[in-house]
Amino acid sequence: MPHNTASRSNPLRDPRDRRLNRIAGPSSLVLFGVTGDLARKKLLPAIYDLANRGLLPPSFALVGFGRRDWDDADFSAQVEESVRQYARTPFNETVWEQFAEGIRFVQGEFDDDEAYLRLKETMEELDAVRGTKGNHAFYLSIPPNSFEVVCQQLSTSGLAEAPTAAEGDKPWRRVVIEKPFGHDLASARELNRIVESVFPADSVFRIDHYLGKETVQNILALRFANQLFEPLWNSNYVDHVQITMAEDIGIGGRAGYYDGVGAARDVIQNHLLQLLALTAMEEPISFNATDLRAEKEKVLAAVKLPKDLSRHSARGQYTGGWQGGESVTGFLDEEGFNPHSQTETFAALRLDINTRRWATVPFYLRAGKRLGRRVTEIAVVFKRAPNLLFRDHGDDDFGQNAVVIRVQPDEGATIRFGSKVPGTQMEVRDVTMDFGYGHSFTESSPEAYERLILDVLLGEPPLFPRHEEVELSWKILDPFEEYWAGLDEQPEPYTPGSWGPASADELLARDGRTWRRP
Repeated sequence: MPHNTASRSNPLRDPRDRRLNRIAGPSSLVLFGVTGDLARKKLLPAIYDLANRGLLPPSFALVGFGRRDWDDADFSAQVEESVRQYARTPFNETVWEQFAEGIRFVQGEFDDDEAYLRLKETMEELDAVRGTKGNHAFYLSIPPNSFEVVCQQLSTSGLAEAPTAAEGDKPWRRVVIEKPFGHDLASARELNRIVESVFPADSVFRIDHYLGKETVQNILALRFANQLFEPLWNSNYVDHVQITMAEDIGIGGRAGYYDGVGAARDVIQNHLLQLLALTAMEEPISFNATDLRAEKEKVLAAVKLPKDLSRHSARGQYTGGWQGGESVTGFLDEEGFNPHSQTETFAALRLDINTRRWATVPFYLRAGKRLGRRVTEIAVVFKRAPNLLFRDHGDDDFGQNAVVIRVQPDEGATIRFGSKVPGTQMEVRDVTMDFGYGHSFTESSPEAYERLILDVLLGEPPLFPRHEEVELSWKILDPFEEYWAGLDEQPEPYTPGSWGPASADELLARDGRTWRRP
């Protein structure tokens, strides 16, 4: 008799999940691209962690679709190996046994008609035996050039359309799409046309895993639940905003994907512009998806590009050298790369937001690989106080307060302010007041994919950008990409372990500012 993980006491379950009724109903998740690194390291462990926390019902099923010559037992063994190696929560034999009973595998190519008929039979079997009740989500963890054929096959086979219910709630079908959502505005619109020709707009979930991170969601709480910040969150007090996503690793095994994409398309178009929107948006009237998305879209629509892109953008490529006591390979020397590639591994740009709140406040975005350390943060830097009393009693850079939201790692927030140095002299120095999730809360933050997969199964879309958001983001980035492409030159080299090329420092120096060194 299988154990009911949804009803039995589960010590891993957060009691708030029960209070908020955030437990998925009967359903299955069909995963395309099950052999990829994303599925193995993130998706499969996240699904198991949801089960382990009691947030998936005993009727939940997981279906893998791929070309490997596996049966259900083979796929189950692969899932278990992934879970044991990468799951966030401890492995629980009882939970695993109940979870494994719902694991199935369908072998086939993306364009194989017979494979989709087998998939349909499998889903019908799960409806009857497992009790999934016709509720199925299709997760496309596959290259974007395969979206069209998979969507068409799901439509042709009848899998995309939920059957009519005789009584009770109508069954649902949903599709989950991993980034990138196109490589420019035109391709994003074409991708949207393909997907929404098969699935209704409210059944399409575009995953940006950054939006599932606790610290990203905490931006809303920090701003709108505290009187301390919101009155100062405007051009009267804010000097500028820096949004940074730095990695201390190279491209690794992503040569096939990264060449021709680059840092700007890879993370600025999605992750960093989403962080910009959350930082700059007005307070929504509710957490309803329509209200939240509307405020983010207003910000993106109000973004104003610099007139001279050459003075307000920078890009670079990391060279070979030493980083952290280790000899590392330069970008152009990575295996599988064109030695004359003009793809950037570092990108920085300035944007302005043409609203009353943010007029005159520049937003500086930067992203890169092989930088000084791994960090993603939002730094809201305030204007200097007049310091008439303390102008002769502090450092040159004293007095520029900041609120820094650390997205990863060491999730939390820091406030920088001036304080008197102990002693007989009146000397003022900047100090920090720090909040860390790990120190303030006993429960650990769930992985972003746990939150997002659960929201897909629940049909809750606030954390998923709709196609209007995606298109607005491409409208912002496309002019920079077109400008860089027209240069027909290599991006500026920078040494590994540094904070990017000299042109990035010059970008801020022209405005009388400097980058933070996290």
